[in-house]
Amino acid sequence: MRLIRLAVILSLILAPLAAGAQQAAKVPRIGFLSAATSGVSSPVLDAFRQGLRELGWVEGQNIVVDYRFTDRSDRLPDLAAELVQLKVDIIVAEATQGVAAAKNATETIPIVMISGSADPVGLGFIASLARPGGNVTGLSYSVGPEIVGKGLELLKEIVPKVRRVAILSNPASPVQPLFIREVKGAARSLGVQLQLLEVRGPNEFEGAFAAMATERVGALLVVADAVFIFHRTRLADLAARSRLPAAYGTRASVEAGGLISYGPSVRDLFRRSATYVDKILNGAKPGDLPVEQPTKFELVINLKTAKALGLTIPQTILLQADQVIQ
Repeated sequence: MRLIRLAVILSLILAPLAAGAQQAAKVPRIGFLSAATSGVSSPVLDAFRQGLRELGWVEGQNIVVDYRFTDRSDRLPDLAAELVQLKVDIIVAEATQGVAAAKNATETIPIVMISGSADPVGLGFIASLARPGGNVTGLSYSVGPEIVGKGLELLKEIVPKVRRVAILSNPASPVQPLFIREVKGAARSLGVQLQLLEVRGPNEFEGAFAAMATERVGALLVVADAVFIFHRTRLADLAARSRLPAAYGTRASVEAGGLISYGPSVRDLFRRSATYVDKILNGAKPGDLPVEQPTKFELVINLKTAKALGLTIPQTILLQADQVIQ
């Protein structure tokens, strides 16, 4: 009888310890799929980690993040498959190409998209913004194609006499036609002629800038696209060499030497993506979490580049800037 009582007492003591050990061993595993080669120390990833910390998730303590980076879109499917094989709890996927690769790799693992296309419904990622359905949710780049027109307006204010502007776009992106239609409308209202140049990769950059020189364009508008963000330093150098004032869609391009940018704050999108990770880890279904659109936009100006181009940025624009790089 004493042995039975002892066994019962030991079981009562050890049961919670065993349960606690089992629970402690289960650390959520996040797969991070990035269509970039920025590495794990970039400012946008710092923003993602900050968002996690604000919600109580500390990488290396109570959460694990497996990173996969590449600037080659053909590598994304293989990297997505690797994350699926690791049996991660969630895949955080960056950019349209990253989201597409993750979605093709799994229909069951929740996917949190960051900047997941300007048209995630049209691309079949989700059923609707309000009720995504399926296993994809997160933050869309759905800001409306009119944002490209804003970039052209800024160029016109900075270079009032410009009459011909080159538009650099990637025809491989499914949303580029929307942006091109919008910028054509803006060009008509501003009295500007456009030269559309389609570039699919960095091996075509030199040819595009040679064409700009032949056409004697006075400014350049770079439509936001993963290819152009990855190779932003080279694009900025080519624009500087060609002495072309250039407007971009992301802050990173201006930090790399571009003249001006206007668009959603990518860092804010990365930070906000952590809220989706937190909700899903706490039991929410991705299909029930509404997809959010950008809420924070930023205007960034590089005065050093402006000076090198012999340009004076109007005070009206400087007063609107969120950041001025000296």
